[in-house]
Amino acid sequence: MKKKSSSEQLLMLLKMRCELDAATVAKELAMTKEGARQHLLKLEEDGLVKKECKSVGVGRPFSFYSLTDAGLAKFPDTHADVTVQLLDSVRNILGENALELLISDREKQTYERYENELKSAKSLEDKLERLSKIRSQEGYIAEWTKESSDYYFIENHCPICAAARACQRFCRAELQNFQKLFGKQFKVERTQHILADENRCVYKIEKLEEK
Repeated sequence: MKKKSSSEQLLMLLKMRCELDAATVAKELAMTKEGARQHLLKLEEDGLVKKECKSVGVGRPFSFYSLTDAGLAKFPDTHADVTVQLLDSVRNILGENALELLISDREKQTYERYENELKSAKSLEDKLERLSKIRSQEGYIAEWTKESSDYYFIENHCPICAAARACQRFCRAELQNFQKLFGKQFKVERTQHILADENRCVYKIEKLEEK
């Protein structure tokens, strides 16, 4: 597999972290601060990154960097136009019910595939790690984290965003699949949503108290 260039790694980092300063970029990518600044400047000149100065405590403002629309476009929707056209055709020719059946079948197949991949997982964290890898391979740039006693499953990109905007049943199906995968002992709640114009989709996974 071809190794990503520093610029590609930097774009990916900004996609996942939304906004960073040069010092944090340097630390995350194991490069000098000056090297990070040079890469950021080049990406800014190319129109892929934008800079905003912010005050952080006492002292001079810091420069923070984030992706522009052109930078975000480097993480494209998968066959967006064709997918939306096909969904519209199914809806117009066969009706809304046929579209629901189509998405339900996709949901079922996806769940069965994920369940098979996760069935030997020894713990919730093992499940999260495996699911992150699967979803990342599918283009979701997924990761997970833990805060206090709660876990968060994070998708930094949606490769089917156009389809999801055209039919939000895709998003409902995704949430239902995650709930089934983690089991009844957990409550899965979407706390951030790309379709709500947020930078990523975040799912909070909370262990329920035993009755």
